[in-house]
Amino acid sequence: MVGPREGGAERTSHATIRRVGRVLVRSLDEPDDVIRYPLGKNEVVRVGGIVVTRDVHQPGWRWDEHVKPIVGTDTCQFHHRGVVLSGRMGIGTDEGETVIISPNEVYDVAPGHIGWVEGDDELVTINWAGGAEWAAPADEEDRSLATVLFTDIVDSTRMAREAGDAAWRHRLALHDQTLRTIVTNYRGRAVESAGDSLLALFDGAARAVRCGLALSAASEAIGMPIRVGMHTGEVTASGDQVRGLAVHAAARVMAIAGSGEVLVSGTTRELSEGSDLIFQTRGRRILKGLEGERELFAVRAEGARPGL
Repeated sequence: MVGPREGGAERTSHATIRRVGRVLVRSLDEPDDVIRYPLGKNEVVRVGGIVVTRDVHQPGWRWDEHVKPIVGTDTCQFHHRGVVLSGRMGIGTDEGETVIISPNEVYDVAPGHIGWVEGDDELVTINWAGGAEWAAPADEEDRSLATVLFTDIVDSTRMAREAGDAAWRHRLALHDQTLRTIVTNYRGRAVESAGDSLLALFDGAARAVRCGLALSAASEAIGMPIRVGMHTGEVTASGDQVRGLAVHAAARVMAIAGSGEVLVSGTTRELSEGSDLIFQTRGRRILKGLEGERELFAVRAEGARPGL
């Protein structure tokens, strides 16, 4: 199936799958979809509940020239995790940082960036997160109001070094399972986790804040303290990917939080009015990549009663 897409992109779809008992096998050479745009294409494979893409870009390709007119955002708002197979990939962040990623290097690129082909060689990458629909027009996606919650394990590099690889993997699995269970209990949706971090969405601000307190307490109890940050705003959802300025803002709030602290934006605090939560101002702060100062608030654990 071939059809035009807004902004000069087009999609080709021709999926095959091989099943042997409980084993599913897919070939990147026979993808579910091929999304094409100037000087680039994404080959999309879905298997076992995940999406993997092989992205191929020709010399001269730049996100801000060839994809920005399609999606309509100033920078890419997807969180990409993958590996460069060949060629070199340039990344520029909203904070003005620049990095060149070479073959066999694995990357984790947060929302708020642009990419380009560095040099004269074709760039080929594999993405196991953030590959699906990142070149789709924004108006094809579901946009809604949500409270975005981010967590991050404090000092995880030191703890991993002291624990050793095997023990650390076990602790991370316990941590991830514990946090996901709590998010579900508070009627949230755990969107993605990356070992030492978690992103979750809630349709109620006060419930999200209470969940953040519960996550912090549970993490402390298993000896893996976290920092928690959240912000409420509109997000766009496409499959298992969520993006938008609200996601970026929540990540920046989380980065400022201290160990064991639940830090929220003024918007989340205002939408939690009428609850029994107690907020303490942390002053006005500049969040990287966002305009103006934002007042942030810490939540006192004793201010929330148990329950939803």
